[in-house]
Amino acid sequence: MTDKNRLIAVEIDDDTLGASGPDAEHERRVAIFDLIEQNSFKLIDKDQGPYILALSQAERRLVFAVKDEQGIQVHTFILSLGPFRGVIRDYFMICDSYYDAIRTQTPHQIEAIDMARRGIHNEGSELLAERLEGKVEVDFLTARRLFTLICALHAGQARAAG
Repeated sequence: MTDKNRLIAVEIDDDTLGASGPDAEHERRVAIFDLIEQNSFKLIDKDQGPYILALSQAERRLVFAVKDEQGIQVHTFILSLGPFRGVIRDYFMICDSYYDAIRTQTPHQIEAIDMARRGIHNEGSELLAERLEGKVEVDFLTARRLFTLICALHAGQARAAG
């Protein structure tokens, strides 16, 4: 990774992806912090980084507006969230089971649920890397952090709707 092939900031459009409360906002801040702390993000056929990623939603699709460090638009692409719905739903269900298990289960049972949780998270990360192919080159850890952020954005939306 070079200094150019990375994200230096992530902006969330509050009008289309607004957090539903302090917990959702906290999840987003943590996900963004982790992503910015360490990432590899290279636009295909562009060399204008480091980048600012502005996320918004349009017609149930996630809009990735990529800017250079001066804030000038470099590239925009749209990612359908449809392929992620099942993985995100499964991830939230296993997370709920994990948090319940922490209170009532043995360490061995907690570890088994945690392994399943990490497996589903990896599945979502791999799907994201596949969906970004041809647009953005990311390493596995960056894909994991981006998937975490997508889940945090989705959690806020789900809570607001529910």
